[in-house]
Amino acid sequence: MMQNRTGSLSIESENMFPIIKKWLYSDHDIFVRELISNGCDAITKLKKLDVMGEYTLPDDYKAEIQVVVNPEEKTISFTDTGIGMTEEEVGEYINQVAFSGATDFLEKYKDKTNEEQIIGHFGLGFYSAFMVADTVTIDTLSWQDGAQAVHWESEGGINYEMSDSSRDSVGTTITLYLSEDSLEFANEYRIREILNKYCSFMPVKIFLSKANAEQEFETVDAADVREDDVVVENFVEEAKTEERENENGEKEVVEISPRKEKAKINKRPVSISDTNPLWMKHPNDCTEEEYKDFYRKVFNDYKEPLFWIHLNMDYPFNLKGILYFPKVNTEYDNLEGVIKLYNNQVFIADNIKEVIPEFLMLLKGVIDCPDLPLNVSRSALQNDGFVKKISDYITKKVADKLSGMYKVEREEYEKYWEDISPFIKYGCLKDEKFREKIEEFIIFKDLNDKFITLPEYVEERKKAEGEEADDEVTVEESEEKKTDSEDAAKEGDTDAEVLDENGEPVEEEEEKPTIVYYVTDLQQQSQYINLFKEEGINAVILSHNIDQPFISQLEQGELKVKFQRIDADLNDTMTEEVDEETIKTQTESLSEIFKKALGKEQLEVKVERFKNENISSMMTLSEETRRMQDMMKMYSMGGNGMDMGMFGGGETLILNSANQLVQYILDHKEGEHVELFCKQLYDLAMIAHKPLPAEEMTAFVARSNEIMMLLTK
Repeated sequence: MMQNRTGSLSIESENMFPIIKKWLYSDHDIFVRELISNGCDAITKLKKLDVMGEYTLPDDYKAEIQVVVNPEEKTISFTDTGIGMTEEEVGEYINQVAFSGATDFLEKYKDKTNEEQIIGHFGLGFYSAFMVADTVTIDTLSWQDGAQAVHWESEGGINYEMSDSSRDSVGTTITLYLSEDSLEFANEYRIREILNKYCSFMPVKIFLSKANAEQEFETVDAADVREDDVVVENFVEEAKTEERENENGEKEVVEISPRKEKAKINKRPVSISDTNPLWMKHPNDCTEEEYKDFYRKVFNDYKEPLFWIHLNMDYPFNLKGILYFPKVNTEYDNLEGVIKLYNNQVFIADNIKEVIPEFLMLLKGVIDCPDLPLNVSRSALQNDGFVKKISDYITKKVADKLSGMYKVEREEYEKYWEDISPFIKYGCLKDEKFREKIEEFIIFKDLNDKFITLPEYVEERKKAEGEEADDEVTVEESEEKKTDSEDAAKEGDTDAEVLDENGEPVEEEEEKPTIVYYVTDLQQQSQYINLFKEEGINAVILSHNIDQPFISQLEQGELKVKFQRIDADLNDTMTEEVDEETIKTQTESLSEIFKKALGKEQLEVKVERFKNENISSMMTLSEETRRMQDMMKMYSMGGNGMDMGMFGGGETLILNSANQLVQYILDHKEGEHVELFCKQLYDLAMIAHKPLPAEEMTAFVARSNEIMMLLTK
C-alpha cells in the first residue's frame, strides 16, 4: 500500500512550465499528438522487453491506444496497453519534468536491441496536457511483477497528489478534465480531425469513441465472425430471386443471391491509424494502384499524379518517403505543393523549409526521418549541418529520377514535360547542385512540335549558319586558305600567327554566342513564326512566366548562347540585298510620311526588302529593351508606385519595300488615302506584335470598315 503523497513538481529553471504552456506549443491541439506519442512509446518499450525475454506478452495482447471523449464530464482520456509505470517511475518521469523517460530507456537498453525506434525523446510532451486541462490524472500499472497500480493527479500542473490506483491491467490511462475555454476537445468530431492530422500513420492502432454513446451494429457473414466480435443475433438471409426471360422468350425464376447465414454484431472499431503506411514498405512491394490510392487519401487530390519517387535510405541516416509530381494546370492552379514531414510515423508539420529544398515545395509527398534533430516542441529543427545533408539527399534523388527517365523513358519524359518543366526550371534557379545534375536533360518544344535539347538546337543552328557562310566563300578563296594552311603546316608552324594584308597579326575573335530564337505566344507571333518556317529556321517555345529568368541563367552557362524572341529582329536570311543608297532614300521618305500620319515623332522606321513580298509591315523590339520592360513591369507589380506608362514604345516599324502597299505610299506621298494606309499598316504590324489597347483597337476596326467602304466605290 502506498501512502498518499503530495508535493510540488520539480521543474528545472530552463524548462519552466509557463513557457511550455504559453510559448513552447503554439498549437493547442498538439497535446493529442504528444499523449498519443507517449502511449506509442510505452507500447514499443513493452514489445522490446518481450523480444529481450524480460517480459512475456499475453496471448490476447493488443497493441492499441483508446481515446475516449466524454462531453457530459468534459473529459478526454488516452489509454495505452504499454509498459506502465511504478511509483518511482512516476516520480522520476512525471514529477521531475526535465527528465525524459524515453531517453533513459534507450540509454539503458541501447546495446541489447535497436529494432524499433522510440518516438518520444521529450519528457515535456506529457505537460502539453495542461494547455487545455485544469486537472490531469494518471492511472498506471507497471509490467513488473508485483507492481502496485499508481494514481497521480495534478491541478494546474503545479502541485500533485499520488495514491494507489484500482487499475488491474498493464498500461496507462491519462485523463484530462478540460478547462472551460478548451471544451472543443470533448467533441468527438474535433478529436477525430486532430487524430487524422497527426496520427494517421502511427505504428500502433488508435481507436476513438464517445463515452455512453449508443451501441452501433453491423451485419457480417456468419463464417466471418471473429473471436472478439460480440454477436447480438444469428439469422438467415433467404435467397433472392428474379423473374427473367430466357433465350426461348419464356419467363423463368432465377436465383440472383443465394441463401446466407448472417450475424448481427456490435460494430467493429476501425483504427484511425494505418500502422504500415506505404512509405514504410519496400518500393518493390508497392503497386501502381497503391501509390495512386495513397496519393488520393493523403492529399485529397483526385487528379492522378504524373509519377512519383520512393525514397528509401538507411545510411548515413534513416529516411523514407514518397514524392509525387502532381498534374498541375499552371494557368489556374496554385503552384504550391504539400510535403508532409513525419518523425517515426508521427506527423510534425507541412513544408518544413530546412528539410525540403524550396523548389521541391511544388511537389506533394511525405518524408519520414526518425533521425531528425527536432527541438522539444518538435516544431523546429536543430543541427543545420545534418538537416542540410537530408535536403541534399532529397535533391539528388529527384535529379536521379528525372535523368533516369530522360535516358530510359524519353517518350514518357517528353509526355510529362509540359507539367514538370516549371518545377525543373524553378529548381535550376534556386539550387545550383540540382541545376548541375539536370541541365543536360532540359528539353524544349520547337516549331515542329518536337522536343530538342539546347546543345541539339545550337548544333542545328551552327550547321545552318556554317552552310550559309560556306555559300559566300568562292572556290578561289577556299583554295588560297587551304594553300596557306598547308604551307604553314609544312614549316612546322602549327601556332603561326594569322596576318592581315598589311602583315599585321590579326587578333582572334572571341566565339560569338549562338542565337537561340524563341516564341512566347504561338498565336500572337504567328506572322513571325511563318517567316521563320519559310526560311527553315527553328525556334523553341517558352510560354511560362518562369522562362524569362530561366533563359537569363542559361545565358550565363558554359554553352555560349543568347536567347532572342523571334520578333526582336529580322534574320538576314529573310531579306534580300538592296543598294544602300536606295534603302537610305526610302527609309528617310517613309519615316517622314509615317511620323506625320501617325503623329509619332519618336517612331523608328526601318526599310527592308523581304523575300516574301506579301508582308507589308512588321514590328520589332530589341531583346534587351523588352527584357528591361518586363523587369520594370515586374517591379511595378511589387507596388512601388512606378508609372506603367513609361514602359511602352521602343518598337521599330519595319516596312517591306517589295510590298505593293508600301510601294504605293512611296509613289503617292501626297495621295488622298496615304494617312489611312499608314495608320492601318502600323496597326497591322502592332497587332502581330502584341495586343492593341482598347481605344486603338476600336479605331482599327472603324478604319477597317472605312477601307472596305472605299473598296465598294
